[in-house]
Amino acid sequence: MSAAPKIAALRGGHVTLAAAADAFLATSRTANPNTHRAYASAIDRVIALIGRDRPLAEVADTEIGAALAEQWGRCAPATWNRNRAAVTSWLIWCQTKKHWAAPSVPADAERRKESADETRAVAKTTIHRLLSRRDIPLRERALWRMLYETAARAAEILALNVEDLDLEHRRAPVRSKGGAIEWVYWDSGTAHLLPRLLRLPDGSTRTHGPLFLSERRPVPARRPAAADICPHTGRARLGYDRARVLLDKHAGLDLHQLRHSAATHLGEAEVPLQLIMGKTRHKNPRTAMRYVKPGAEAIAKVTDALAPRRRTH
Repeated sequence: MSAAPKIAALRGGHVTLAAAADAFLATSRTANPNTHRAYASAIDRVIALIGRDRPLAEVADTEIGAALAEQWGRCAPATWNRNRAAVTSWLIWCQTKKHWAAPSVPADAERRKESADETRAVAKTTIHRLLSRRDIPLRERALWRMLYETAARAAEILALNVEDLDLEHRRAPVRSKGGAIEWVYWDSGTAHLLPRLLRLPDGSTRTHGPLFLSERRPVPARRPAAADICPHTGRARLGYDRARVLLDKHAGLDLHQLRHSAATHLGEAEVPLQLIMGKTRHKNPRTAMRYVKPGAEAIAKVTDALAPRRRTH
């Protein structure tokens, strides 16, 4: 009689949601600060709704689905998919790596289709009008201008600390998607706004802590890590979701459109693809080409070349 196949026993019935989350966030897969911040935000919001001290093994799939729906059910597909993926990765890790009895994201909380947007790049005149508006708070103007002038990812810029800034050379190091440290560069517009952004009410200047800050101090129940608290003001680092909401509120745009528009405008200015890749830090030319698709203004301009020559006499 052949032996029965061995099956890894499920364990960890005593593990709480909070402990499971902490264990996952301490793994190498979230070592990148940007990744860690994004995953922690999504997972913490879900377990706060269900109960941080609830045993992981007692949580039903439907509770995970309900928490996802309450938090991001009405958000754009990209936002829903991003946060759903973070929670899914955490639960799969609990099941496969730790062999804990854990719930799954239910089938009805499926990934949503993200429609291809052929108008993601915004006209240069529209960008400059937005960045020149006086009714926009200083923090938003500085963030949006920095995103456009650096052509960097929003998560990279939001992760910057004051001590990272090389104000003299208008640059700062960021940690890219792959974990490498790379430099981003900005122009005079950002250089003009940064000293004002760093100035404190008493006239002194912030020297350490997050560059972009939230409007108020965090409540004790949702206090972030010490690295995300400004030592001068006690305010927390501005989060991606809040920054996204504010740009949509004031301009109806997505944060990524500023990066996309910068790359497109460089392409329209006939900047070589190799230099555009250096600016956006894309490694694959095929990926970069998606961002430098000519905009409506460039296509309208080149159409003039098809018109018959006008007589000069």
